Amino acid sequence: MNGAALRSVAERLLDSLPAPHPTILDVGSGAGGMSAALAETMVRRAGSAPAGRLVLVDAVPELLAAAASAASTAAGSGQVDVRTVCTDLAGDPAAVADVAGDADLVWASNVAHHVPDQRQAVATLAGWLGTGGCLALAEGGLAMRCLPWDVGVGEPGLQSRLLAAQETWFYQMRAGMDGVVRLPVGWNRVLTDLGLSRVTAFSYLVDVPAPLDDTGRAAVVSWLGWLTSTTCDLLDPADLDALHRLADPADPAYVGHRDDVFLLNANTVHLGWRT
Repeated sequence: MNGAALRSVAERLLDSLPAPHPTILDVGSGAGGMSAALAETMVRRAGSAPAGRLVLVDAVPELLAAAASAASTAAGSGQVDVRTVCTDLAGDPAAVADVAGDADLVWASNVAHHVPDQRQAVATLAGWLGTGGCLALAEGGLAMRCLPWDVGVGEPGLQSRLLAAQETWFYQMRAGMDGVVRLPVGWNRVLTDLGLSRVTAFSYLVDVPAPLDDTGRAAVVSWLGWLTSTTCDLLDPADLDALHRLADPADPAYVGHRDDVFLLNANTVHLGWRT
């Protein structure tokens, strides 16, 4: 559901690169949503010329294979040299450098906050840049909203309580990591302290109003399922009961059958260049 938004981000990032056939890293590629957007944009930008190299990095082999398939399909003509590295930021940084060399763009979405030392994680990402290269760090923004204020089951305001529980879960997730290091500054400070220049940021919006199609409603079902699994110990029993009803296809309140759910969130991308 966020394909159009990711394509606009990919176009914005590639338009900032001077290299006609860049080397791009997609770190934490997941199933390949941004991988596909980057590959498609690389081909469109290159015309009939070679489009460059796209290196996908993820620690889950199944996701990495899916991302490689998505990128290759989006590229179509074979102009993009798609390669994969199965590792994470706490793994072997040299393995990425061996495949990518000096990158013109490093894209990392929601990756750094999964590493105990986030500053060191960003330093690793920045270390893969060549001179003039750009680090695009997608972290933070405004959390997903998808429900009416009153969904008709439980007490009104369920989504606000879910988002509050999500904040608590995130804090506990970070606090429970071995060797965790606090990061008491904003991402712009981190990029500046690492010596990157022209540090700035922008946010992109995913805004799909009601009524959603089947794909959109499935995304809401999936999102609520993930949120329920991560915050179940933090919620009031009445809110948990409401969530179970919203997730039950046999219940009249099932979100997968509703015409009043939507998708709305904003994601922030922090940028810095190596000089």
